Amino acid sequence: MTDSPAHRIPLDPKEQPILDRILTIRDHLSILKQDRSTYVKSADVVKYYNQLVDEVGRLNQIRVTKPDEQNRVDTVLDDCFQLISLFFLTIGRNSEAPAVYSAISTVKRLLDHLIEAGFYSPKDLESISHHLEQWQASIARGKDSHSTHMITLLEARIHVCQQKLHDLQSSLSRLDPEMMGTYDKLVSILRSLSACNTRSRFPAKEVQEFEKELLQIQEEMHQMRDEHTGKSAEQVYAERFLQLSLTDDKSSDGPTIVRALLARCLLWVEIIQVKQGHISDRFHDQYDKLLKIRNTLEQMNLTHAWSLRETDLYSYQRQLDRIDESRVDGNFVDAEGNPAELYEQRTLLYLLRKCYAFIYQYIISSEPVSEALLPIYNQLLTLKRCLIEVKRSGGVDSPRELYPYSMKLNSIDNMKKDGKFMVGNDIPEGQASVTALLAECFELAYELREESQREEVETAEEEDDAVEDGGGAGVEAANGLKVAG
Repeated sequence: MTDSPAHRIPLDPKEQPILDRILTIRDHLSILKQDRSTYVKSADVVKYYNQLVDEVGRLNQIRVTKPDEQNRVDTVLDDCFQLISLFFLTIGRNSEAPAVYSAISTVKRLLDHLIEAGFYSPKDLESISHHLEQWQASIARGKDSHSTHMITLLEARIHVCQQKLHDLQSSLSRLDPEMMGTYDKLVSILRSLSACNTRSRFPAKEVQEFEKELLQIQEEMHQMRDEHTGKSAEQVYAERFLQLSLTDDKSSDGPTIVRALLARCLLWVEIIQVKQGHISDRFHDQYDKLLKIRNTLEQMNLTHAWSLRETDLYSYQRQLDRIDESRVDGNFVDAEGNPAELYEQRTLLYLLRKCYAFIYQYIISSEPVSEALLPIYNQLLTLKRCLIEVKRSGGVDSPRELYPYSMKLNSIDNMKKDGKFMVGNDIPEGQASVTALLAECFELAYELREESQREEVETAEEEDDAVEDGGGAGVEAANGLKVAG
């Protein structure tokens, strides 16, 4: 828990008992998170959630005259709600209001970082917009079943995210479809260059290929490369960034925005070719920590469907929050409080944003199924993909080829007791999702079997017709010989 942001101790002695109780709740949640001997049960999560809500009620009564108070109580409360939120995802209750807390916190940071970076793609905003709508619906549904304190907090946070999202969308509206295509390509190249810049070995050849693409775009737009005689590329980049950013209030037109981004790309490729991934010693600790988190989260992408427990994301969130909140006026600073140069600032910001993007991706891809049922659910997902691929490739030649799929589906279906997938005497969350997926697989297998049987009948009929045609021709030939004789 040492990675939680630090605040001063409560000023009001009345808050100390509340702090003690929520610290105990946090400890219990941490133990529950670490216990891999069994799956997380809904009853345990709801118990701690209700205890936490009671403490929030007591805290609000104390703070009637000081609603904006912020101290360690709020920090620990945030820890607890983050954990509770991830636990709701773990037990498959994704559509309930408490599950939204962690997602909104992550999106808020992502939107702040997009604004700070000064460039982003329409796809970034489309995904966030779609899920904000879903989370808002979850909050609305939860008004009658969850604490008003929790609902009010979530509504306020989602309102902030929606306002930031609206501002970003308004900025992109200046680009017409033709300009948008070029702009989107430049965003992709700039991010790819930043990714190259953080590899263990600087890929000089790959970076040169991206530079060629940029020069091709420059030629198509009839632009000239920024001259910076007497100035470094970093100095000119900083000037360019200050002169025009996509999120500025200036009413710049689409072509101006795209030209500015192109200039930034060309300057950035020049900067990283000089630096070749070298980070100042003053910021090596921050860089190494972010790089390690980024690499770990990236590797989890390969196996998260089978092994990720959503609460695993908590420790990474807290480490990232600690780094993000240690910045001064948005700047990464060294141990003595001195800000980093532009190259380190942009590189560290890229890694920070990338880490939060991975966490966001894992949260939105969380299935509405308890981890107790995830092994079955993931097997069914694999079966569904296989059956769809078989159908796409032309089906099967014989129903016998479907036996392995049918046997597996029947074995899963036979696991049900009284129509439910049970774990001991418990009925884990996500029954409807697993049952619906099982039905889809059975339907796909049935369609493939019907198609195969239909083709077998048609083939048999064609063979019978061929035999009949061949037999008739033979009789006619024999009669012809008799006449000739």
